[in-house]
Amino acid sequence: MKIICVQHHPQTGNKSFVLKPDSALLLKGNPFFYPDFSNEIDCELNVVIKINRLGKSIQAKFAHKYYSEVALGLNFVAKDIQRQAIDGAIPHTLAVGFDDSAALSDFVPLDKLLDKENIVLQLAHNSAVASCTINTQTLIQDINHTIETLSHYMTLKIGDYIYTPAPISHPTIAINDCIEGIINDMSLLKCRIK
Repeated sequence: MKIICVQHHPQTGNKSFVLKPDSALLLKGNPFFYPDFSNEIDCELNVVIKINRLGKSIQAKFAHKYYSEVALGLNFVAKDIQRQAIDGAIPHTLAVGFDDSAALSDFVPLDKLLDKENIVLQLAHNSAVASCTINTQTLIQDINHTIETLSHYMTLKIGDYIYTPAPISHPTIAINDCIEGIINDMSLLKCRIK
């Protein structure tokens, strides 16, 4: 099982991809324990798909056949460790791939979202709520092109997760915070920071 996190770079319009180990997965209901190696953890809301069939070199027009459910995820990043890695021109795996750095909600059928023109995503950080509206077809096209790109380089296997970031500001978290992920008024994910 692979956890693949998409990173959008608005300045260039490009994407990059980061792999996380399976030990990064934090399932719904479990708290996130603040690691002792970082003083600055950011939390990014993601739409997550689960690959449901084996695929290699998948064309975007067929990519929709490789997933049928979506979930919400939280991508935790140790920003201070990431800056050190970037400054040293070394991979920033330790900043993104640490244990429990990929929280995941339960999955819901994609059909529940496809009948809506837009998807409203919300990230609640304690009492502050940030939200964005994404055109459903634009999101699906983005996921399908992501699958095409990824499958050109690596085989996608049943059970692989692809995390796609929502265009919402990333809060820096602290112990005792509560993070909640909401899609179309459905609260799918709540994570306490301990």
